[in-house]
Amino acid sequence: MLNKYARAFFTRVLTPFAALLIRLGVSPDAVTLTGTAGVCAGALVFYPRGEFFWGTVVITLFVFSDLVDGNMARQLGRSSRWGAFLDSTLDRVADGAIFGGLTLWYAGQGDDNVLCAVTIFCLASGQVVSYTKARGESIGLPVNVNGLVERAERLVISLVACGFSGLHKFGVPHIEILLPIALWIVAAGSAVTLVQRVVTVRREAAEADAGERAVPQGGDTR
Repeated sequence: MLNKYARAFFTRVLTPFAALLIRLGVSPDAVTLTGTAGVCAGALVFYPRGEFFWGTVVITLFVFSDLVDGNMARQLGRSSRWGAFLDSTLDRVADGAIFGGLTLWYAGQGDDNVLCAVTIFCLASGQVVSYTKARGESIGLPVNVNGLVERAERLVISLVACGFSGLHKFGVPHIEILLPIALWIVAAGSAVTLVQRVVTVRREAAEADAGERAVPQGGDTR
């Protein structure tokens, strides 16, 4: 749902900014690399120290590069396989940094082994969810399924909870409970999404194999 509606909204909003960067001679790849570096810095510098509010502010500023670089490429007419590959690859790096920063917090000053394990599961399951779709498409399957918690949902739920939890340091009482709740939701949702994708790939693979067996070998296929 977020991929469909929120992405379209922010794409329209960010189009003038993308056009400005093009006029300044900035390339889409440069925006992709800068955005990923900013997200990683925000997550790995602030989150392990428990600075969830400021870390989320930094990450949010840079995470929109995921929309800006694609917008620039379309305006330039340069959409390419390389650009899509670079974007998808660095998305995984950014996601790993966000949940890695939270893992470092719970393994260190946060001192909570259970939430540390939950955060590691969020990190790993998010990577595997993305892999299942990429691997399914690489063997010629459409992987036509809208998962319960995909990348956009994982980021929004996690970052909103992190940002609000960080208000605890500004005197807002008990709000830090939002982050553990969000991590459990993301973990459960990612597990459901993984099952959805695996089941879909299994069904589509069976249908494709059955279709191939139904085609006569060496005969008239009309």
